[in-house]
Amino acid sequence: MFAEPKIVTDKEQNNSYTGYVAMENLIDKLKILNFDSEFTSALKMKPIHKYYFIVPKNPGEQFYLFTCLAAWLICKCGRSFETPQESDDPNTTVSNILDAVREYGIAVDFPPNKLKQGVGEHVTYILNCLADKVIERHGFKLKKPMVQVEQEDESEIIEDESEIVLDRVEEEMLAYYSDESDDDNIFNLNESQPNKILPTNEAQTSNIDQENWHLEMERVLPKLKVTIRTDTRDWRSNLEQMKQYQVTINQCFGGAKYQLEKLQKDISHTLEKIGNREKYLNRELEPVLAEYRTLQDQLSKIKDVYQNISGGVTERTRELAKLTERLETVKQEMEQRGSSMTDGTPLVNIKRAISKIKSEIIEMDVRIGVLQCLLLQIKIRDKKLLEDDLGQSTGVL
Repeated sequence: MFAEPKIVTDKEQNNSYTGYVAMENLIDKLKILNFDSEFTSALKMKPIHKYYFIVPKNPGEQFYLFTCLAAWLICKCGRSFETPQESDDPNTTVSNILDAVREYGIAVDFPPNKLKQGVGEHVTYILNCLADKVIERHGFKLKKPMVQVEQEDESEIIEDESEIVLDRVEEEMLAYYSDESDDDNIFNLNESQPNKILPTNEAQTSNIDQENWHLEMERVLPKLKVTIRTDTRDWRSNLEQMKQYQVTINQCFGGAKYQLEKLQKDISHTLEKIGNREKYLNRELEPVLAEYRTLQDQLSKIKDVYQNISGGVTERTRELAKLTERLETVKQEMEQRGSSMTDGTPLVNIKRAISKIKSEIIEMDVRIGVLQCLLLQIKIRDKKLLEDDLGQSTGVL
């Protein structure tokens, strides 16, 4: 029953009619889902027409209604989705809607910015896909329409309240004015007698009440109106209409022919003047155009040279930046060395260390002298002891 939603891509050109067809299909699907009672009335939304999301009118209102309608359809699909507010961030709202749409396996091959406009084929595509998911979830089955072939009747007569068939009128009149059977109403030529001619001087009398006759006539008169509408397929009526049109055209063409011929002459004269003026301008502007082409060629060459030179300048600028960086590093090292050379703190430290070392050397010399003295005393004592021992041994011998 409905056309299958078409996947809209960003590179695809928009047709002038597909959007309107998609919007009409969307309106039909929303009517099946009780859109008017469950969405418009319940949420107090503004009713929309069948081209609401195709014709740009109020971008803010259309975008807000699109987000609310998409949220309502997502909720109808069985997924919890919070109804957007007008103060919400449009990027966040569109991102949430696209995330929910992708969860249902709907292909989205266009940027989200297309939906922030609130109108267009991308908006109707998203809403159509969501409506299809809701219809599929609720078990709606759409059958193809059954088209009955009507038999054409050449002698077709249209009957309404003010139109009746002549046969019915005759039957009603016979049933009203005749109480006898059908056999009594048969006209028999053999039994018929010639009509009697009344004398002219005799008065003709009738037993019908004039008032009742008028009432009956007023009652039957509306039913006696029979209208037979002309068939457009009747060639006779078309032929008569064509003859009328031909006569009208012949009458109008006589007065318009002179004006059309005059207009044709004026247009031809104007076109000739335009052609001559164009030729004159071409002749006058030919040297200027040639000079312009030459200057344009020179400009293109200069642009090429400039691009080449600018490329070399770019490379040299990079090398200059590197050298500048190295120079800054060397300057920092030189400043550090110069500050260290002019600073006397290291020399003072060295002098203090030398004096400390000298004092330590003196202490070591004193200790060495004391130790030598002690060693000498020990040697002398040992020598005396040895001599004493030797003297005692010789005395014993």
